[in-house]
Amino acid sequence: MTILTKNFHNFYNIIRSSNVINKTQLHKNIRLSNLYNCNVFFKREDLQTVRSFKIRGAYAKIKNSIQNGDETIVTVSAGNHAQGVSLTCNSLKLKHHIFLPENTPYQKINRIKYFGQEYLNLHIVGNNFDESLEKANEFCKENESIFVHPFDDNDVILGQSTVAQEIYDDIEPDIIVAGIGGGGLISGVGSYSKLINDKCLIYGVEPENANAMQLSLKNNKLYKLDDIDTFVDGASVKIPGKHTFEICKKVIDNIYTVSNNHLCNDMIDVYQNDGIILEPAGCLSISALDKIPKETMKDKNVVCILSGGNNDCSRYSEIMEKSLLFNNLKHYYLIKFTQKPGELKRYMNNVLTKTDDITRFEYLKKTNKDYGTVLIGIEIAEPNDIINIENKMNSMNFDYIKIMENDLLYSYLL
Repeated sequence: MTILTKNFHNFYNIIRSSNVINKTQLHKNIRLSNLYNCNVFFKREDLQTVRSFKIRGAYAKIKNSIQNGDETIVTVSAGNHAQGVSLTCNSLKLKHHIFLPENTPYQKINRIKYFGQEYLNLHIVGNNFDESLEKANEFCKENESIFVHPFDDNDVILGQSTVAQEIYDDIEPDIIVAGIGGGGLISGVGSYSKLINDKCLIYGVEPENANAMQLSLKNNKLYKLDDIDTFVDGASVKIPGKHTFEICKKVIDNIYTVSNNHLCNDMIDVYQNDGIILEPAGCLSISALDKIPKETMKDKNVVCILSGGNNDCSRYSEIMEKSLLFNNLKHYYLIKFTQKPGELKRYMNNVLTKTDDITRFEYLKKTNKDYGTVLIGIEIAEPNDIINIENKMNSMNFDYIKIMENDLLYSYLL
């Protein structure tokens, strides 16, 4: 098996003796079970005090490392791991230094401050996780502190394995689905699961353009992404850990990738239908259900680990936008309007219907005396409605360009 095997029980006892870690709910989601013709269970790590599974690994590492109780703890994190470290250190009255990349959402920064209180020293440095990690390592060496890696550490991985132990306490899973950032969660969950039942399939999920583990496994060596999409901030890691990579080679049966738009659609869906608030990384496992072959899941017990619910509400406008784009309900065009009165009215009356809505209207160029280029955003009720709109624009000789999300124009204008 793995080098972790002999320590599972010890770390489970460490976690269970903690007064800051919950044994989270595992409940069946009837709606998705009916949709996918299987038994879909949610492992609700978003219900931890820090709204993330990360408290498990952080507590396990720190509790297993301290001796005198006067040690200083150092870590680096995109947010959730930092909250786990801060809550742990506060509960144990330990001074700690946390390094965060500059793109960390304010909501997570404020929560870290809340949990760490007077024991916390916060350092916001670096454009991404890897740059923050470099600074944290330098600081740790200079100050001879205990470094708590967010994923590439055996104690941290063993702490995350307790998620799987709790799952097996409640049911016999056939498939467990977990999001992947650096790989700590799936390494721990996969290691424990394969020890108990090697027939249980372990599926990982990564965001598109942040799929470092998938590419590493494909190339059979650590693969570093030079250009990474940080929208899913809780799973945006340029390179997996050395330990997690070696473990994932043994325990993962397949890795799927999902788009940001797909994730946003499912975040909105699970909020509206189930009342669950998830961050993008926390929703990865749910989005993977569309990727797994239906015949593989049929009549099986499928566990989706909801890894985190620390979503910044200021991001919801962007999340709604991406959800609409995923469902083909939002479209953007550049349209040449003749510079004469009534042109917009002609467009509204003859192209759009009462179920269509203009959500953006902006002149981009007005210097031409005959034409003006207009950026228009249109929201529709049904995906096929856009066909009728484009047919009408063609029949009325409107000169237009549709802006697709992967176009360079999109990044400049929207």
